[in-house]
Amino acid sequence: MQFADLYQPISPLVESKAAAVKLLICDIDGVFSDGRIYLGNNGEELKAFNTKDGFGIKALINSGVQVAVITGRHSQIVQQRMTSLTVPYIYQGQENKLVAYAELKRELNLSDDEIAYIGDDGPDLPVMEKVGFAVAVNDAHPLIKRLSHYTTQLPGGFGAVRELTDLLMLAQGHTLGSEGTSA
Repeated sequence: MQFADLYQPISPLVESKAAAVKLLICDIDGVFSDGRIYLGNNGEELKAFNTKDGFGIKALINSGVQVAVITGRHSQIVQQRMTSLTVPYIYQGQENKLVAYAELKRELNLSDDEIAYIGDDGPDLPVMEKVGFAVAVNDAHPLIKRLSHYTTQLPGGFGAVRELTDLLMLAQGHTLGSEGTSA
């Protein structure tokens, strides 16, 4: 199965960059979620996560690619969701995402070319300028789209992460379908 059969055609350069990825770093708001934050009368905060994205993350981890999240906000909901997906590297409250990026790069002994990042807005820009494979969700800010090597067909919170995990897995010679578990 070809990626273009599922989503959209990709260039040989995008396929090459995806094949080299050993770590996927994701933003949360606007990437895993649609960017909206629901606040209740009693101060509770709610976010919606797409199970397709969760399945893709689990499948990617099972294929041997490391996964991390770096987000500027802090939320127990994010901690719970990422823990349930077995994401081992969860960085919250990161106003300067480059600090967490440098720590991950050092801890996992990776080069920039072996790291992908998916983002949607200004706080993602510094990391996206460093990584070997920068990805923007379809509804990202135009500056982020311009900087990215690939823009997903799907918007944030509606399968964009799954689209990227499918791209990474297919570029690395894995099949899609049963690698994940319930998400």
